[in-house]
Amino acid sequence: MLSVNTDEHYMREALRQAQYAFDEGEIPVGAVVVSGNRIIARAYNQTERLNDVTAHAEMLALTAAANYSGGKYLTDCTLYVTLEPCNMCAGALYWGQLNKLVFGASDEKRGYSRMQPSLLHPKTEVARGILGVECKALVDDFFRKLRKK
Repeated sequence: MLSVNTDEHYMREALRQAQYAFDEGEIPVGAVVVSGNRIIARAYNQTERLNDVTAHAEMLALTAAANYSGGKYLTDCTLYVTLEPCNMCAGALYWGQLNKLVFGASDEKRGYSRMQPSLLHPKTEVARGILGVECKALVDDFFRKLRKK
């Protein structure tokens, strides 16, 4: 039975976005923003396509969510992202006052959690490791194929 409105359900939607990135030769990170049990934004990494170092999945999803909601603060939103956000994205989440961050795989080299104190807003709730094995496998597969080229 399909379970909706769960962290796993929304992370699977983010993984679908990450697969689009993978298929386009982008680092496979996908994100969705949820408000009121409804996906209001979807995005995936597009730094190569847009020739823009800031075109991370999280940044694009936050912009789309703000446009959808008509405001810059996302205090009633949850961001689901397949890879732990970098410092730039964590800063954007801070300024957007995100209610909750859910990420799949940790990023031990570039993830925001390496920084102390935390770069997230103090009111932002965090859940980590949701479908982490699947999220990490997609990133690992991408880099393995990239190294073979």
